[in-house]
Amino acid sequence: MDAIRITTAGSSPQDDLARRQKKYVIAMTIRTLCFIGAAISGAAGIHWLWPILIAGAIILPYVAVVMANAGDSRATSLPLTGGGDAQRQLGQGGHEPQGEQGGHGA
Repeated sequence: MDAIRITTAGSSPQDDLARRQKKYVIAMTIRTLCFIGAAISGAAGIHWLWPILIAGAIILPYVAVVMANAGDSRATSLPLTGGGDAQRQLGQGGHEPQGEQGGHGA
């Protein structure tokens, strides 16, 4: 059995969910601050600032969802020590996988 590199092991589902929720809450807090800042700057007569803050508040939900759903960026492209293949999958005892056999299709 080949060793698994700890640097490519994924985080637990609970840790992943907590990380995604934290990113989303931060983005939605910034969005709320944009709305509040737009209202204050509009009332204060700073007419160039409030449209920028409103645009940020409109765009942030999309950015928050994309950031929250972003996958883990750990790469598995580096070879294992000892020459193992990081992308190797279980096969059928040295034979080609079923989908890649030629001439036996239905």
